[in-house]
Amino acid sequence: MTKYSKFFTLLLRLLAFAATAVAAIVMATSHDSANVLNLTFKAKYSNTPTFVYFVIMEAIASGYSLITLLLSSKNSLRHLIIILDVIIAVILSSSTSAALAIANVGKKGNSHAGWLPICGQVPKFCDHVTGSLVAGFVGAVLYLVLLLYSLDGYQVYTS
Repeated sequence: MTKYSKFFTLLLRLLAFAATAVAAIVMATSHDSANVLNLTFKAKYSNTPTFVYFVIMEAIASGYSLITLLLSSKNSLRHLIIILDVIIAVILSSSTSAALAIANVGKKGNSHAGWLPICGQVPKFCDHVTGSLVAGFVGAVLYLVLLLYSLDGYQVYTS
């Protein structure tokens, strides 16, 4: 692997670490409350299993990114890292897609099911969720680029 290739891979891993860590932290700290007809209701990520799934998967991806940053110089682990990159890319797309679907229902509601939008009552919560989803999407795209770059390099070095 050339110096440029190693640098680019390390940069992608560092950016992916930052994006997934930010996504997990911002979602985990998202909360707000609203008074509706003298009733107080609280909105927080832990009230929705999909958001909990999102935080856990982003934290796993963040931890994995940190570990691979430390082990990136080990050429003997290259096959395992590529396989794990595929898994991380899949779980990031899965968790981001699921959380995005729930966030869309929270923002727009669902008139067919009788679900009302909540972002008008808890805008701080919705802003945190939106920021977290953007960071999660960036992390998923970075892992896809990293995976494609690694596979392209893998093909060059095995032939």
